[in-house]
Amino acid sequence: MAAPKTQGAAPQKEEDGDGSSGGAGVFTYEDSKDCILEPLSLPESPGGTTSLEGSPSVPCIFCEEHFPMDEQGKLLKHMIIEHKIVIADVKLVADFQRYILYWRKRFTEQPITDFCSVIRINSTAPIEEQDNYFLLCDVLPEDRVLREELQKQRLKEILEQQQQERNDNNFHGICMFCNEEFLGNRSVLLNHMAREHAFNIGLPDNIVNCSEFLCTLQKKLDNLQCLYCEKTFRDKNTLKDHMRKKQHRRINPKNREYDRFYVINYLELGKSWEEVQLEDDQELLDHQEDDWSDWEEHPISAVCLFCEKQAETIEKLCVHMKDAHEFDLLKIKSELGLNFYQQVKLVNFIRRQIHQCRCYGCHEKFKSKADLRTHMEETKHTSLLPERQTWDQPQYYFPTYENDTLLCTLSDSESDLTAQEQNGNIAIISEDTSKLRALKQSSILNQLLLHESLKN
Repeated sequence: MAAPKTQGAAPQKEEDGDGSSGGAGVFTYEDSKDCILEPLSLPESPGGTTSLEGSPSVPCIFCEEHFPMDEQGKLLKHMIIEHKIVIADVKLVADFQRYILYWRKRFTEQPITDFCSVIRINSTAPIEEQDNYFLLCDVLPEDRVLREELQKQRLKEILEQQQQERNDNNFHGICMFCNEEFLGNRSVLLNHMAREHAFNIGLPDNIVNCSEFLCTLQKKLDNLQCLYCEKTFRDKNTLKDHMRKKQHRRINPKNREYDRFYVINYLELGKSWEEVQLEDDQELLDHQEDDWSDWEEHPISAVCLFCEKQAETIEKLCVHMKDAHEFDLLKIKSELGLNFYQQVKLVNFIRRQIHQCRCYGCHEKFKSKADLRTHMEETKHTSLLPERQTWDQPQYYFPTYENDTLLCTLSDSESDLTAQEQNGNIAIISEDTSKLRALKQSSILNQLLLHESLKN
C-alpha cells in the first residue's frame, strides 16, 4: 500500500516544481497583491480645519456632505432642511469656507445652543408639530469677531495682491478694441483704452486682479454682449456700432460681478462701493455752506486738430492752428460756406485721419503722429483739404473722440446766412395788417373772383 502513495506523491511534487501549484516557498500572482510598491500614508482626521481648508468644496457644519464653492446656496439650503440652522447675512462673510470650518470645529466642542438663538415655529400648535430652528448671526460676539477677522484677512490679501500688480512690469495684455499689444505695467493698457477708446474702468491703482477683470470683459465681448446694457447682438460690427453710438463703452455699475475687482469693496465689512460713496457724499452735503460765491467752474479745453495743444476758447485754438500749423479754420468755414453740421463732419474727418496717421492731402500713411505732423507742416498739406464729397459724408456726423470739446464750440451763426444765400432762399416778410379794410378792397383776389363770376 506504500507504493501507490509514493507514486501518487511524485506527480504532485512535479507540479509544485513547475510552479503551477500554490505550494509553500513558491511566488504566485495572488502573492503579488500583498507587495508594497508605493509609499503609504494614514488617512488624516476629518475633524480639523487644516485638512479641509483650501479644498475646492465646503463641508456641512454637522455632517460629511460637501458642496462645491460655487454652490454655496445648496449648502445653506441643506443645513436649513436637514439640520435646521440658519446663517444670517451670509453676504457679509468675507471668506465663507473659513467661516464654515471654524464653526464646524466649535460645534464639536460645545452644544449649538451655546452659540445660536433658538427660533420656535408653530408655537401655538401642539408640541409634536412645533419645531426649533437655530440662528447663527453676528449678535453673538464670537461670530462678530470672526467676521471682522475674516474681513481684515481678506483686505490684507487684496492689498498685497494689488501692490504686487502695481509693481509688476511683466504684464502682457491686448486692447479689446484695437488688438494692440502692451507689455510692461498694467496701467499702460488701461490708460490706452481710456485715452484712445474712451473706455474707462477706473484708475489702475483702484483695481485688483486686473488680468481676471480684463478676461471677464473680453469674454463678454467675444459673446457679442454689450458691457453696459448687456444686450447680445448678432455680429461684432453691430456690437461695435451700438457701443459707440450709444456711448456704452463702459461697464454696468449695477452688475455685482465686477465688485470683486475694486479695492473699495473690501474696505468696510458689508459695504459696497455705492454705500461708501454715499456716505462720503452725505458728509459733504452735511458740511457744505449755502454760499456759492467762491464757486469756480473749471474751463473746458478744446484740443488742437494736429497736436496736443489745448485752449480754453475756440478763438485761441484757431489762432494756434493758424500760426503753428497754417490751418485757418475760420477762413475755411467762410470760403466754403460751411454750416454747423458741415463743420462737424470736417472736424471729425480730420480727427480720424490724424488718428490713423494718414495725411489727408496726399493719403500717405506714417508710423506715428509726430512723423505725420512733420510731413504735413513741411509739405503745407494741413491746408490742402480733399474734395468736398470726401469728407461731407454722413459717417462723419459721429465723433472720432467722444469727448471732443471742439465740436461743442463750433459756431453756426454766419454759416446759416451763407447757406441761405447759396440755396437761394428768400426771406418772406408778412404784410402790414394795420389797414385790413384797404387790403381787402385792393386785393388781387377781388379781381379774380369778379372775373370768374362774369364767366359763369
